[in-house]
Amino acid sequence: MTQCVSEQLAEEQAYRISVRGIVQGVGFRPAVWRMATRLGLRGSVGNDGAGVNIVVCGTEAALEQFFTTLKQNPPRLARIDGISREAAPMVAPDSGFKILPSRGGEIRTGVAADAATCPECLREVLDPFSRRYRYPFTNCTQCGPRLSIVQAIPYDRATTTMRDFAMCRDCAAEYENSADRRFHAQPIACHACGPRVWLERSDGAKIAIDSLTTLDATDAVASLIKRGHIVAIKGLGGFQLACDATNEAAVSRLRRDKRRSRKPFALMARDVDVLARYAVASAAEIELLRSPQAPIVILPAGGARKLAASVAPGISTLGFMLPNTPLHHLMLRRLDTPIVLTSGNLSDEPQCIDNAQARECLHGIAEYFLMHDRPIARRVDDSVVRVVAGAPRILRRARGYAPTAITLPPGFKDAPAVLAMGAELKNTFCLLRDQQAVLSHHMGDLADARTLADYRASVAQYLELFDQHPKLVAIDVHPEYLSSKYGIELARDRGLPLEPIQHHHAHVAACLAEHGRPLDAAPVLGIVLDGLGLGGDGNLWGGEFLLADYRNFKRQGTFKPVPLLGGEQAMREPWRNTYAHILAEMGWNRFAMNFAELELFRFLSAKPRSLLDGMLARHVNSPLASSCGRLFDAVAAATGICRERLQYEAQAAIEFEALADPATLADDSPESAYPFAIPMHKALGIPYIEPLAMWQALLGDLLLGTKAGVISARFHKGLADVIARMAEKLAHGPSGQAEFDTIVLTGGVFQNRILFEHTSRLLAARGFHVLAPRAVPAHDGGLALGQATIAAARAAARAAKA
Repeated sequence: MTQCVSEQLAEEQAYRISVRGIVQGVGFRPAVWRMATRLGLRGSVGNDGAGVNIVVCGTEAALEQFFTTLKQNPPRLARIDGISREAAPMVAPDSGFKILPSRGGEIRTGVAADAATCPECLREVLDPFSRRYRYPFTNCTQCGPRLSIVQAIPYDRATTTMRDFAMCRDCAAEYENSADRRFHAQPIACHACGPRVWLERSDGAKIAIDSLTTLDATDAVASLIKRGHIVAIKGLGGFQLACDATNEAAVSRLRRDKRRSRKPFALMARDVDVLARYAVASAAEIELLRSPQAPIVILPAGGARKLAASVAPGISTLGFMLPNTPLHHLMLRRLDTPIVLTSGNLSDEPQCIDNAQARECLHGIAEYFLMHDRPIARRVDDSVVRVVAGAPRILRRARGYAPTAITLPPGFKDAPAVLAMGAELKNTFCLLRDQQAVLSHHMGDLADARTLADYRASVAQYLELFDQHPKLVAIDVHPEYLSSKYGIELARDRGLPLEPIQHHHAHVAACLAEHGRPLDAAPVLGIVLDGLGLGGDGNLWGGEFLLADYRNFKRQGTFKPVPLLGGEQAMREPWRNTYAHILAEMGWNRFAMNFAELELFRFLSAKPRSLLDGMLARHVNSPLASSCGRLFDAVAAATGICRERLQYEAQAAIEFEALADPATLADDSPESAYPFAIPMHKALGIPYIEPLAMWQALLGDLLLGTKAGVISARFHKGLADVIARMAEKLAHGPSGQAEFDTIVLTGGVFQNRILFEHTSRLLAARGFHVLAPRAVPAHDGGLALGQATIAAARAAARAAKA
C-alpha cells in the first residue's frame, strides 16, 4: 500500500499559477477550490494585488483538465487577461486544497463592475420559505455591488462600505463554506445583519404604511407610484427618481421640478412582457437587457400601448432597462406598467449618493424617499447601449461595464503608466499600465461645478484604488477644457511630462485600441464627425478625414469651414448655424431672391441681421468650424426642428433623425439623396465637402412643401454618399497606390443610426474594412482611451530612439 502511494506521488507534478484580469470579487477563488477538489488536487488559492495565485499538485491528467477548465469556464463575471504557470515544490499528501486569506502587494488586478441580480438570488428573494425572502440587498459572488461599494483592493469586506455590517451566524457560515455560492461574497447580508430599507416623506410627516401595503416599504413604493406620486429611490450607484410612465401629470410634474424640459427619460419595466407592450425588442436587445450588465437599451417605440407623451418627446425610441437589484425587482413586482427611472438630481447636476444630500436636493421634486443605510462609495450612472448595424454599441459606459479594463493591442506591453484626463463633455478619464487601460465610469459635463468636483475626487480615488503612479499625463490640446487645466495642474504638482493630444486623433486611436489593432499597424482613414474640437491648425474642427495611426495623423479632407456665429451661442441656438450656412453658400441677396416665400426667410429676417453681419465682417465671435454636428443643427433648424434653442445636447440632430421617412431611406433612386460636391479647398490644400447643392435642393423642397421626414431622409442619404465618395477619393495617393484599406467611423455624430448604417454599408461595398466603436462610446466619453494610447505610443517611440 505504502509502495502504491509512493509510486502515485512520484508521478505527480506541482505548479504555481498566476491569473490576471477581473478575478477578484467574482467568486474566482471558490470556483478554483471547487475545480481542484472535484479533480482530487492539492494546494491553495489566494488573492493579492496582482490577481489570483494558485498552487496546485496532482497527476498530469488531472492538472491538464484543471488548466482547461480554468481557462474555458471561469465564473460568469470573471475575465482572464493572462495566465502564467511555473514548476513549484510538491504539496504534502494530506494537505488538501485551501483558500488563503487575501494579501497586499503591487496592485495589478481589476475591480469588477457592479452586476445585476443573478437568477439564483432572485429566486431566493421571491421565495416565501427563504430566509432572504424580500430582502432587497441579497447578493452572491455572481451578482451585486462591486465598484459602487469598493474603497480599496484587494477586494474584501473590510475595504468596502459593508465593513460596518457584521455578519450574523448564518451569513458567516455561508461566507466560510467553500461549497456555497456565497463563499467569500463580500457584500453578503440578510434581514438579520445587513443594511435596512425604510420609507420617509419629504416633509417629515409620519407615513401610515399600512394604508399602502401589507408587506414592506419596498412594496409600498408600488402603491405610491400607482397613485401618481414621485418617489426618490436610493439605488445601487445613486438616487433615482421614479413615477408612473403612463401618468402624464406625474411625468410632466417630474419634468418641471427636475428642470428637464425635453430630454428623454429612462424607463424600467418589471419584465420583458411588460416592456413589449410599449417597445419592440430583438433577441439581441433582450439578451442585453437580461445580461449581468443590465444597461438601458435604446429600442424602437411600438406595441399596443402608449406611454405618457412627456416621456420621450420628439423621438421614436425609448430607453428601457429591467430591474438590476433585488430592491428594484421587489418595487416593480406589482406594477404592470413601466416607470420613469431617472437620475436623482436637478438637470445637469451630479446624481445624489448620500441620504442627507438627497433630502436637501430632491425634497422639491420627490414626495417620498425610499432610503437605505448602505453607503455608496461613488456615483455610478446607468449604462446606455444601442444595437446598431447588428452590434451592441455603448453610448454611456458606467454601471455594469466600468471599470472593467480594456486589454491593449500588441506593442503596448512596455508602455509607461499614463493618466489621460478626457474631454470637457461626457467626461471619462483613463489609467493605462501593463497593457491594460482602465476607463472610468461616466462623469458627465465638467462645466457644472459639482460634476467637476466629483471628477477631481474620482481621479484621486482611481489612482489610489488601482495603485497607479503615472509617468505621463495626457490632455486634450484645447487649453480651456477644464479636464486639460486639471491635467496641467497634476503634471506640474507631480513633476510629470505633459502630452497634449489632438481631439479627433484621440477619437480614432480609441477605436483602434478597442479593436486590438497593433501599435505598428498601417495607418487607417479616420472619419471623425462630431460637434467641435480644437484642430491641429488652431481652428475648430468637427468633420475630419484623418490618415492616422497611434502616433501621428495627417488631415486629408474636411467639411466646409463655416463661421460659428456667436461662438458658444451657436451650439445652443441652431438658427445661427442655418443663417451662417446660407450666407456662406449663397449670400442673403440670392437667398431672398429665390426663397423669400419661405417661412424660414421670414424667421431669419426678424433676427438682428445687421449685428450678425457685422460680427461676420469683422470676424468677431464667429470662428470658422468644419463641424458636421453644426451642419446637422443648421439643416434641422431650416426644416423647423429645434430652431430657436436646444434643450439638451444634440437634440436637433436626434429629433431630425427620428423624422426620417422609411420609404425614402429605402429608395435607391438618385433623387432620393441630396447632392454634395467635393472640390479642393485652396487655402487648406485638401478636398472638402461642399454643401451648396444640398442647400439648394433642401430649400427647394421647402418651397414645394415636401414633408420634413422626406427632407431628413434625403439629407441623411446624401451625407452618407458624399462621405463614402470622399473616402474613395482619398484612398489612392498621388502614386496611385492604396493609402489605406481600413476606415474608422467615430465621433458623436456617428451615434446617428441612419447615418452610420448607410455610410458603413457604402464603404463596405467599396471594399473597405470598417471599424467603429462598440466597447467605448463614439462620443467624447471614449476620448480618454485614445489620449492614453497615443501618449503611450509616443513615449515608447521616444524611448526607442533614446
